Amino acid sequence: MLRRKVLKTLGGLFLIPALPVQAVVRDKTAVLRVAHLTDVHLKDKFDAPARFAKCLHHVQKQANVNLILNGGDVVFDMNKENITTINAQWNLWHSTIKSDCSLPVHYILGNHDIWWNENDKGQTLYGKKYALDQLKLTSPYNSFIKNGWKFILLDSVHLDVDNTWYIGKLGDEQFTWLENELKTTPVDMPVCVLSHIPILTATLMIDDQTAVNKWEVLGGDMHTDVSKIVGLFYRHPNVKLCLSGHIHMRDKVVYNNVTYICNGAVSGAWWEGNKHETAPGYGLIDFYADGTFDEQYVNY
Repeated sequence: MLRRKVLKTLGGLFLIPALPVQAVVRDKTAVLRVAHLTDVHLKDKFDAPARFAKCLHHVQKQANVNLILNGGDVVFDMNKENITTINAQWNLWHSTIKSDCSLPVHYILGNHDIWWNENDKGQTLYGKKYALDQLKLTSPYNSFIKNGWKFILLDSVHLDVDNTWYIGKLGDEQFTWLENELKTTPVDMPVCVLSHIPILTATLMIDDQTAVNKWEVLGGDMHTDVSKIVGLFYRHPNVKLCLSGHIHMRDKVVYNNVTYICNGAVSGAWWEGNKHETAPGYGLIDFYADGTFDEQYVNY
């Protein structure tokens, strides 16, 4: 009987209506959605034009994509090529973008977009000038602000110490420019950095097939000034995300609260399948006003 009396009393307590609880829900409406397309390597072979058009259509079917960040290696290869081949590749690029892309595109240069045929050094278009003219860029590095985020687009491809091939770095002039860009950016404005060669990546440990008791990281595969750059980012915690390509493989490394994403290539393994386990694709990033973001890799 005592047990029955206690349960009856508790039952009465259960009948007391619950007071409404105010739930605090953070607004996660994206202020910007960006597609990151890198390493297209467009040429009139391997059915690449039709497959690239398919990728562009796939991007534009995604909801609310505002713009495309192109991570370089626009054409298949300007290195060692003659001007006729180079002209054909760029004409194909322009015609495809005109017919199949309605989104604004922001560009940086990749190593395959630079004319490095030593026999043509006397040409006025030698080096980066040809590609800059094609893309209507006045500088290989720049920045812009969109919906509360600053985007810093870097030129990560430079001649090696022997002046015959390329290496990943910024150089003194560009590094000073980057320092000033970050210094003059409001501390509450989040920053996304775009480079062709990764500033920091783990993909090279997979890509190095010769490793026995150590891995070899080449200067053309990752920024040689990585320590200097991450030190600069550490002093500017509003740097949130760094996007790159070049390796044709997908990874994500978080260091000092900065996320470094190396996305796979639109062309996969230069239009001949996957690069290791990374299929042809592009990155899709949602940016939020509070400096956070969501990202995914899309196999189109």
